[in-house]
Amino acid sequence: MHTDIATHYLEEARRQFRGHKRLAEGAIAQLKDEELFKAIDSESNSIAILIKHLAGNMRSRFTDFLTTDGEKPDRDRDGEFELNSATSRAEVMRWWEDGWARVFAVIEALKPEDVMCTVTIRGEPHTVLQAINRQIAHYAQHTGQIVFLAKHFRSSEWKTLSVPRGKSKEFRPMGQKYEKGVLREAEGC
Repeated sequence: MHTDIATHYLEEARRQFRGHKRLAEGAIAQLKDEELFKAIDSESNSIAILIKHLAGNMRSRFTDFLTTDGEKPDRDRDGEFELNSATSRAEVMRWWEDGWARVFAVIEALKPEDVMCTVTIRGEPHTVLQAINRQIAHYAQHTGQIVFLAKHFRSSEWKTLSVPRGKSKEFRPMGQKYEKGVLREAEGC
């Protein structure tokens, strides 16, 4: 892989990870403590459980990322979906911050020449690029769940994390031209 493409890829991966963290935190910040631990039914996960699972996954995948399997033998994945009554918001947020610190420490240290190296996850070989994409997709899925649940719990008190309903035209970049509701193609690449 060309160094400039690999450099761009790593920058984009960092941007996406930061964006997922920021989006989830915008949702979490709006929650009352009891909402953080509330599940919408017996088969659903609370936001606190989603955070515990994400943190466990991050610890496993990003500890010794280039040198050991991404599924660590001491990981208790099933335990990530259990909380006890003493679990606090502060503890949940410590898990969150610890998990993300591991992700960013690895992502910041990667060099363009690492992108096509092979790592394993559950014994399956992945290029670093594939392993990172796998994690971006996984974290995006759970970020969406966190935002959905937070929005559900906050209902009319929800503060949007993106373009507010009915305000799309205000967020259109300057100079975009539309014909019959369709954006005209720009010249060039």
